[in-house]
Amino acid sequence: MMASIRRRLMWGLCIFLRPSIPVSQRGTFVNILRSSCRRMLPVGVGAALCAVPVGQRYEPALSTESLIKRAASLVTDSTQTFLSQATYALVESLTEYTKAVYTLVSLQQKYTALIDKMNANEESAIWQVIVGARVQMTNLKERYLKYDSCWQRAVSISEMAAEAAYQAGADEACVGVRNHIQLVQTQVSESRELALKAEGKLAAAQTEEIRKSLAEDKDRSPDGGSPRIIEEEMPEAYLRED
Repeated sequence: MMASIRRRLMWGLCIFLRPSIPVSQRGTFVNILRSSCRRMLPVGVGAALCAVPVGQRYEPALSTESLIKRAASLVTDSTQTFLSQATYALVESLTEYTKAVYTLVSLQQKYTALIDKMNANEESAIWQVIVGARVQMTNLKERYLKYDSCWQRAVSISEMAAEAAYQAGADEACVGVRNHIQLVQTQVSESRELALKAEGKLAAAQTEEIRKSLAEDKDRSPDGGSPRIIEEEMPEAYLRED
């Protein structure tokens, strides 16, 4: 029944289009029409399949243990940032302090070398420079001591964060913060050694200056005492000429 109806429709369509289609192209038109009908079926089926909704995927809820590990990792990250900034400030202040110490060492050595060749005005001028350098060195030392205290607190907090991460099971975070602590401790230790070395040279330069000053005063004084002390102890009346 359906096949008979389909043939009648095709025959009627061919009769309707016969005047406008040449005889040589009628068979070709029928073949094109049949192939088009065959292609419509899979296309329609594919479109219908695409319209079927796909079920959404839901991630499983995080466990309490996972949340604690994440929180411990965040704490270690924050402490490492704090420790890095404190280390940078301490190392920079130690470097500036070391430079100031070496500047004072150079001035002390120059003063010692010229101690017997300067007059009173020249000696006073160089002493003003030395005093200014000492004040600068003292200020920088107070600054680095302040940063050293901050750095010590940062190390202590980082150690506690590492222990908390270990207890929480965040082993990777624990190892990372402990390695960071060892790294910054090495950097600070190297900077401190340089500062101590500079302080040792300053002490040696000051000792040499004192020794040479005493020797120079002894050579100038007839009784072996220091002429500066003699002038300070003598009353002003004896220093004036009548």
